[in-house]
Amino acid sequence: MASINKQKTSILDKPLGKGKPEINAATFALLFSEMVQYCQNRVYSVSELQTKLSELGQHVGTHMLDLLFVREKGYKRETKLLNMLLFIKNNFWKTLFGKEADRLEHSNDDEKTYYIIETEHLVNRYISVPKDKGKLNCAAFTAGIIEAVLNGANFPAKVTAHWHKGTTFMIEFDESVLARDKMV
Repeated sequence: MASINKQKTSILDKPLGKGKPEINAATFALLFSEMVQYCQNRVYSVSELQTKLSELGQHVGTHMLDLLFVREKGYKRETKLLNMLLFIKNNFWKTLFGKEADRLEHSNDDEKTYYIIETEHLVNRYISVPKDKGKLNCAAFTAGIIEAVLNGANFPAKVTAHWHKGTTFMIEFDESVLARDKMV
């Protein structure tokens, strides 16, 4: 009887797979609903609720950034502003929501402001906003994800979610990003 020595491979030695890109919409809706209720029970105003959702999104964004650059870009990070925005609009959005974002626009009157526009954003699809919270936009969660990705990739920005043409994510970059982009 011959004994064969098989070395067990560690999980760290295995390649990163693509993972399963889909999640059941009902599962996502339930989980997100619980997140909103959790945040709602700990705040007193709509703006505080949106801030709390944004903070939760930032935790997701910081973890997703490295994962996507490893999977999609082969450890290479973007250095140009427009390329980074296109990466978010295409690859990042497709990983999170199963499709590309509808539009990416540059503001006409402010050089440092960009908009990512989604006509029917997945996060808002299953949310019914009560009348007393009329301004609530739960896409603040996604805005937090985008902000964390941009800040983690060294593109400091503030991202907010607004109701305009569906859901619009307003991205305001720091002056240093524009200055660096002109030099590269």
